[in-house]
Amino acid sequence: MMDRLEAMSLLIETVECGSMSAAGRKLGTPVATLSRKLSDLEAHLGVRLLTRSTRKLELTEAGLAYLAASRRILEQVGEAEKEAAGEYLVPRGELLLTAPLSFGRRHVLPVANEFLAQHPDISVRLALSDEHLDLVGQHVDLAVRLGGLTDSQLIARRVGAMPWVIVASPDFLAAHGEPKTPDDLNGMPCVGVDFINLATWWRFRVPDASTDHNVRVKCRLAVTTGEGAVDAAIAGVGLTQTLLYQAAPAIAAGQLKVVLADYEAAPLPVSIVYTGRGKMPLKTRSFLDFAAPRLKREIDQLDRQTGFSVA
Repeated sequence: MMDRLEAMSLLIETVECGSMSAAGRKLGTPVATLSRKLSDLEAHLGVRLLTRSTRKLELTEAGLAYLAASRRILEQVGEAEKEAAGEYLVPRGELLLTAPLSFGRRHVLPVANEFLAQHPDISVRLALSDEHLDLVGQHVDLAVRLGGLTDSQLIARRVGAMPWVIVASPDFLAAHGEPKTPDDLNGMPCVGVDFINLATWWRFRVPDASTDHNVRVKCRLAVTTGEGAVDAAIAGVGLTQTLLYQAAPAIAAGQLKVVLADYEAAPLPVSIVYTGRGKMPLKTRSFLDFAAPRLKREIDQLDRQTGFSVA
């Protein structure tokens, strides 16, 4: 007899991966097996769900409807299994979290370590990535995000705001002078976070204005990460614009100095985000309530260490 729940899961994975070969690699299932099980599902339903070509898969109209129903059914099955396992009675089970790479390593991982020490029945998978994972499609319980939400279906608990800063080494400023306005950056050596182009745009806020504006700067060096730009600024290559947490240790140590503070762009909100779909398991609620005040304190501590405050 066909395992219809398995077939639904295979259909979802195939559509999300974009091809049977990609889904087969992810699932560790031979493509021939995957294709046969999807064909068996179509034969059972008496309709074609997928239009196959050498380049891509496309859902038929029936496939779109069946995919949506499959997601709902599997979500309900998952909720039932969690309830049967007692995840709504005591905090237990596996928790999948995601956070930006650098911020997550510095600030979220220590919180997760502390949380695990207090909750022996919970295990955590922490995906550190600057790419936003699909919370629904990839079954992520909670995500720490810097910046505004683009998905209206997500719920956010805000834990702070992360300022942008322009920084340079004291030796660099002694040699080149300290900029007083963004226009003073014209002709000054800068370090950009943009591997493709040495010319880049930095955001600034004019005092008493409600919106930011962009200023084009010419960079002598461009790197792919904020940490790399901070390292180059410490070495005296030029000024760089970065988020406060990336430069905070060097600022506190006197290796970097903040300039143009009156013109800094609006800070990015920092939030813990979740889908809000269905009843929240206690493992998720426990981490949310545990992490939110600790991350808020971490962000507030950055301000105190650097003497910086969010306007």
